[in-house]
Amino acid sequence: MNFVDKLNNAIAANNSLLVVGLDPNLEMMPDRDTEAKKDLIDRLEAWLKWVISETSDRVCAYKPTLGFYQALGVEGAILLEHVLAAIPAEIPVILDAKHGDINTSTVFASTIFKQWQVDAVTLTPFAGQDHAAPFLVYSDKAVFILCHTSNPGAEAIQEYPTQDGLFYLHLVKETQAWATSQQLCLEVGTTDTDTLTQIREIASERLILIRSLWSAKDNLAAILTAGLNSNGEGLLIPVPQDFLSSQNLSQRVLDLNIEINNVREQVIFQGDSCELWTSNVCLLNQHPYQDLILQLFDIGCLLFGEYVQASGATFSYYIDLRKIISNPRIFNQVLEAYANILKDLSFDRIAGIPYGALPTATGLALNLHRPMIFPRKEVKAHGTRRLIEGEFNPGEKVVVVDDILISGNSVMEGAEKLKSAGLEIEDIVVFIDHEGGVKAKLAQNGYRAHSVLGISEITNTLYESGRINSEQYAAFQENH
Repeated sequence: MNFVDKLNNAIAANNSLLVVGLDPNLEMMPDRDTEAKKDLIDRLEAWLKWVISETSDRVCAYKPTLGFYQALGVEGAILLEHVLAAIPAEIPVILDAKHGDINTSTVFASTIFKQWQVDAVTLTPFAGQDHAAPFLVYSDKAVFILCHTSNPGAEAIQEYPTQDGLFYLHLVKETQAWATSQQLCLEVGTTDTDTLTQIREIASERLILIRSLWSAKDNLAAILTAGLNSNGEGLLIPVPQDFLSSQNLSQRVLDLNIEINNVREQVIFQGDSCELWTSNVCLLNQHPYQDLILQLFDIGCLLFGEYVQASGATFSYYIDLRKIISNPRIFNQVLEAYANILKDLSFDRIAGIPYGALPTATGLALNLHRPMIFPRKEVKAHGTRRLIEGEFNPGEKVVVVDDILISGNSVMEGAEKLKSAGLEIEDIVVFIDHEGGVKAKLAQNGYRAHSVLGISEITNTLYESGRINSEQYAAFQENH
């Protein structure tokens, strides 16, 4: 079961969006005076286990903060293992690590996800997608990217350079292409409804872990309204830390949950509507993916004009599939189109070519229940120096997934890295083929190439449906 499914089950079972922080924070522990460290560790463990027993039927997740345990040394590491073991198996665990070191990301991901069996982790974003990728290769786990903090000292960074182009909003936009909404979530510290509203507008389908909202308790309803989606979901809310030292913890959490659910009901009532896309086109010879092609055009993934490609060549069109990740309805159609090809292929694992195809490979791994790996775009001179992320066994057959086939060089480079590790590669599946004989080139190198769509059938469909004019169509025909 993946993180989102496990979380949704806990939300439904306890009718709660509340998260409890399980931190051995001496300032919050009742009767914290102690003489011996061993006695202190024992009392911390007893207290945290009591918190779990008092809240396990009232919350949807637990969130231990790694730094508090590390501060206690070896005893803290043992304490963390004991606390994790005490959490009911059906309730997900989000490890608040704020991990930001790319050198240790592979080892750290393996430890927390395989050894500690946590379900999600918080990361800092500044090393980019290359840092998040070793965590995202665990397709049943999730990451929360810290995109905004309420710390006043951070304003000079996260609100740079202007109100019209804030850094934290750019960060939210950028991370949308890192992984699917089932794997990539956001952590937001704020008491400002405008901040949360802007983030929610950009990341409409992302799960948000809200922080620091209790410094403005009177603003709870407004914060919830800004952060919840139309289904009254999409927001995780922390239980106030001062609750945890209260003898009537269970009742206080229950009362808070009732207050939150009242707001949720209002949000659901006010947002009881859905957005419907229609093509307004009826063609005699309809392409099987006509609606998908038209939707990709309508959201700006398919552009026509003069565009200089990375190779330096000028095309009469430009394809930008990064926007798909932010539209779950269209993204699901894309995954289904890939799956229609993959169902007829024989393979043990799915490999995504970084970085564009990683969200797609992750979505396919989740939907098809197949393990995922990926070849690194570049191998670091430090850390684990791994060429391939994820677990695999030499001799296994891997299907390679990419987004666009232009020259074939990048996908063949990735395939060769996989083959150098003893993996067998026969099939390469892409979403769009730019044509021009690239499939034949791949065949000469021993690969069978499959594509959902070719650029010619895309252009013909757009022209016949009136999405592009005769001049744009003629320019394509002349240059293709």
